[in-house]
Amino acid sequence: MKKSHFLFFALGVLMLPACNHGTEEYVTYMTNEPVFMSVSEFRSSVDVEEPKPIEEQGKIAFYSDYLYISQPGKGIHVIDNRMPSNPRNIAFIELLGNADMHIKGNMLYADSFIDLVWFDISDPAAPVLKGRKEEVFPEALPPIENHYGCDYAQAMDRKNGIVVGWKVVEKKELVSNYNSRWHWGWGWSKELMYTDAASSTGNSTGMVGSMSRFAIYKDYLYTILHNQLGIFDLTGETPEKVGKEVYVGDNAETIFPYKDYLFFGTPTGMIVYSVENPTEPVYMSRVIHILGCDPVVVEDDIAYVTVRSGDFCGQDVDMLMVIDVKDVKHPKPIVDYAMYNPKGLGIDNGTLFVCDKGLRVFDAKDPLTLLANELAHFKEMDGLDVIPYNNVLMMIADDGIYQYDYTDVTKIKLLSVLPIGK
Repeated sequence: MKKSHFLFFALGVLMLPACNHGTEEYVTYMTNEPVFMSVSEFRSSVDVEEPKPIEEQGKIAFYSDYLYISQPGKGIHVIDNRMPSNPRNIAFIELLGNADMHIKGNMLYADSFIDLVWFDISDPAAPVLKGRKEEVFPEALPPIENHYGCDYAQAMDRKNGIVVGWKVVEKKELVSNYNSRWHWGWGWSKELMYTDAASSTGNSTGMVGSMSRFAIYKDYLYTILHNQLGIFDLTGETPEKVGKEVYVGDNAETIFPYKDYLFFGTPTGMIVYSVENPTEPVYMSRVIHILGCDPVVVEDDIAYVTVRSGDFCGQDVDMLMVIDVKDVKHPKPIVDYAMYNPKGLGIDNGTLFVCDKGLRVFDAKDPLTLLANELAHFKEMDGLDVIPYNNVLMMIADDGIYQYDYTDVTKIKLLSVLPIGK
C-alpha cells in the first residue's frame, strides 16, 4: 500500500471514538480476504493451449520475430509477428500469477506468483515447460484493486495454500487503545503490480517494455519485487540464484539495463546501480522527483523518465524528465516537460516514443527542443508501453496491439491493430 493510503487509514483509526483512552467500541470495516489454491493444484496448472483472445493488456516482450503478451495473472499470449502488418495469435501459455517475463537463448523466463518458471520457445507455437524454481518471490501476492487492506500474515501462511485472488468482506471488531487485534494490513494496486522501452544486450536476448520488473544483462536475469533485487545465473540448464539480494528501496518498480548499469524507476525518482560485477551490484546515485509512477529508458547517456499521476501514483503531476547520466555517480537533470498522463516509453536512434494520451513521437536528438520537435501524436488509443525495433514500433494499448512503421519518422504509418478486450 502506498504511504498516503496507509496514513489515511491510520488517521481514520486515530479519529474514531473507540480510540479514546480507556474506551472501546465495535467498528465495522471492509477488507480483502485471500482466496487460496492448494500448492499442488497451483503448480500443476501450467498448460500450453490453443490461441485465446487477449482480454486485458499486460507486459510486452519481443524475441526473434515473435511477440509475447502477458494476460495479467492468467498467462502469456504468443503472437507470430514475422509480418507486422498481419500479426497472428498462435498459442497461449496458461500461467497463474504471471506479471513479468524476459527471454534469452530461446528460453522464456516468467514469474508465477511466488515461483520462477521457464519454457523452451524454440518452437514458439508449442512452448515446452522446462522447469520451476519455487519460492523465489516469497512475498508475491495478487494485486489488490481497491483501497482496502488485507490480513498479510494470513495470506503468507503456506499452510493455507497459495493466494490466487481476493474477495472483499465486511468485518466487525472490538477496538480500543489496548486492543492490538485490529490490523489493516496492506495491499497494492494492479497498476503497480503489473506495471513495463526496450532493452537488449545481444542478438540472443529478447526485448521488453519500459515497465518491466525483469532485466537481462549478459548471462544474468535481474528481478525487482518489494524493493528486493534478485539475481539469477542463466548459464546452466537451471537458473541459479546468485549473490545476495540487494535492497534497492524507494518502492522500485521498473528496471532498464544500459551499459554496465541498471536504472530503476521508483515513485520518488531514478536509482542507478553498477553491475560491472554482475553478482554484486553497487549503488551509484539517485535522482529525486515529485511523487509519481515512472519508468526509465536510456540512450547515448541520456535518461528519459516519465512521471505519472493517478490513484496509486501520488501527486497530481505529469511530466517527462531528461537527465544526463554520462557520470552515473552525479546525474544532471537537463529539462522537464509537462505531459498529459505518460506511461511507458522507448527510444531508438534518437527517436523517442511516449505513451501519453495515445502515442507521441519526438525527435530527441536535442533534449532542449523536444516538444518543438514532436513528429506525431496518435490519439485514438490509450497506450501503455512500447518496444521500438528495426523501424517497427510495437505498442500495447487498452484496446489492442498497435504497430507502426517509422522508417521515415516524418511519415509514420500504422501497420496493424490486434484487438484486446472481451
